Amino acid sequence: MQYGIPQCILMEEVKTMYLEKIKKELFDYLVSDGYQKKKVLMVIPDTTRTAPVGKLVRIVKEVCNQSGAHLDLMIALGTHQPLSRETVFRHLGVDNEREYLEVFGETRCFNHTWNDPSSLVELGSLSPALVSEVSNGLLEEEIKITINKKIFEYDHLMILGPVFPHEIAGFSGGSKYFFPGISGPEMIDHTHWLGALITNLNIIGKANNPVRSILDMGASLVPIPVTNIAFVVHQNKIAGIFVGELRETWRKAVALSEKLHVVYKPHPYRKVIACAPKMYEDLWTGGKCMYKCEPVVEDGGELVIYAPHITSLSYTHGHILEEIGYHVRDYYLQNMEQYKEYPRAVLAVSTLIKGQGTYQNGIERPRIKVILATGIPPEVCEKVGLGYINPESINLSEYENKEDEGILLVPKAGETLYRLAE
Repeated sequence: MQYGIPQCILMEEVKTMYLEKIKKELFDYLVSDGYQKKKVLMVIPDTTRTAPVGKLVRIVKEVCNQSGAHLDLMIALGTHQPLSRETVFRHLGVDNEREYLEVFGETRCFNHTWNDPSSLVELGSLSPALVSEVSNGLLEEEIKITINKKIFEYDHLMILGPVFPHEIAGFSGGSKYFFPGISGPEMIDHTHWLGALITNLNIIGKANNPVRSILDMGASLVPIPVTNIAFVVHQNKIAGIFVGELRETWRKAVALSEKLHVVYKPHPYRKVIACAPKMYEDLWTGGKCMYKCEPVVEDGGELVIYAPHITSLSYTHGHILEEIGYHVRDYYLQNMEQYKEYPRAVLAVSTLIKGQGTYQNGIERPRIKVILATGIPPEVCEKVGLGYINPESINLSEYENKEDEGILLVPKAGETLYRLAE
């Protein structure tokens, strides 16, 4: 099994002169903010993002050393699986405990535990009236804002994360690293469900949206100073990096991501083969291949998620997904009483992977057919309402250069958004 990202991204593709520029800008910012002898907690992504995390953490560690600050790390897992110590090493670009200590010294790295109430603290709440106003009436309920209480052991918080189009928040990064990154289940359920209600096609790649507004409102309740390091990765290289205030730096990164991570196609396709990279270890994360490619599949067309290495619907929520299956949004809206006890984040992912569609007179009609060419058995695919193809029967080379025939092959799906040209 492969973890993290290729070593070439971590160590070789980020040029020394550019790193020195980052160091100077970051050092100037930290010193001006009085970082000397302070404790800093930096929230970093897990292994489901293409990003030179290890290289950038080393830079921040060096800058903190120069300014006299102590640095610790927390992995923004949301509901993803915790990273083992060995995976953390690979993620940070070291081979073992000895090398970790040589590079990072006393820096500790924590996994966020979203489902452990004792690890969380409530910062406040958003009222039903406010939620209704922000969501344009889609939700009208109180949202409790909980976050990992370990943040209160530090003088300053940092967010380090790449910005890509995202199916729930429009774009990743920024306040999303707090919510759901290191938050409790309430915010995770509410924001995922709101994103599903809006639908992937209507929110992905849009910076201004109700979910992002709620995430930013939650972040405004964090009573500790925050520095954001938002960066954009393109073709395995850092295309831009922005250091400073949370929202401003995120918006600058979004503006760059919009230029680099959105591919416009002149027409829809009857078949899209979306190949999942190995950093997506289950369908929960591999579903990003669907989200980024759904907009260019024609009505009645097929989207194939090609991922022979994926053998689980979700390492965290697989048992629930096997029970409820995958359905379009309107199916859940008409049957909410039946599903009211299930986590709405799981319902959300269920409908996002199924895609848009209708449910009328007891008949569910998805707009497109989603087919798994994975290690998930055919009987499981049938049980949950997804198609199945034996991945061994697929020769990817047969689908190359077939766009004029209505077939699109995406060799590395999940981070670049495909849209129809207007």
